[in-house]
Amino acid sequence: MNTHMSVGLVQHACTEDRKHNLQASVSGICEAHRQGAELVLLPELHCHPYFCRFEDATMFELSESIPGPTTEQLSRVAAELGVVIVASIFERRARGLYHNTAVVLERNGEITGTYRKMHIPDDPGYYEKFYFAPGDQGFRPIPTSAGTLGVLVCWDQWFPEAARLMALAGADLLLYPSAIGWDRNDTEQERARQCDAWITIQRAHAIANSLPLAVCNRWGLEQSARENDAGIEFWGSSFIAGPQGEVLFQAPCAEDAVHSVTLDLARSAALRHQWPYLRDRRVDAYQGLLSRYLD
Repeated sequence: MNTHMSVGLVQHACTEDRKHNLQASVSGICEAHRQGAELVLLPELHCHPYFCRFEDATMFELSESIPGPTTEQLSRVAAELGVVIVASIFERRARGLYHNTAVVLERNGEITGTYRKMHIPDDPGYYEKFYFAPGDQGFRPIPTSAGTLGVLVCWDQWFPEAARLMALAGADLLLYPSAIGWDRNDTEQERARQCDAWITIQRAHAIANSLPLAVCNRWGLEQSARENDAGIEFWGSSFIAGPQGEVLFQAPCAEDAVHSVTLDLARSAALRHQWPYLRDRRVDAYQGLLSRYLD
């Protein structure tokens, strides 16, 4: 088994022009491949502006089937370059049933697996429950020629349970396509706290599971034509961390970035011998985790 994997991130801004956005993703994949990437991760819902800032039924017109136009184009790129691609799709599963879905494309262009986002936010500026049904596939890693991928999506990144279940099911690394940013009214201090918390929680998942981790965010100010819409400023800062939480690469917060890092997957096994978190879990005493709250 090859214990090394080169992972590439493609961070870019998103406009109202779907064709432009998809071309930005494809150009980034090509650049990551030139840097040696075997696996390339794209941002969440990278073909469109983040439409979930408002509840608007016309946005369902952006959805597509899987397979569909986006996966077909990316499948050709995956086959031409011989890379594994993790893309993010507004999936139309059936009329009236939609998901926020990550798709994994193999080196030969075939769809080898999907992950439907499990944790669906419903907060100011992130009204995803209006659009997406929660995932129904569970937390199951997706085997690929590059490794076994623990694919999760954005809001999932705040939940240690999701990362742990992917680790317990045999993931080689954790991957998070993301779309997260600041309210324009946030102070500089609050912005710093939010971004730091976002990085810290994910580094903690890497540490607690002795797994490398990659997260790819969009960047840039997105506004609508609505009156008094201050917009949301996505903070970029995509990063790759090793299995002890060490940051191996971090992108700027306000520009396009493509970067690849080679990971040594054998380090996970070595670390689990030294820091045996999985061995020492008290599985007989965690029943409370199945409760919403312990009164």
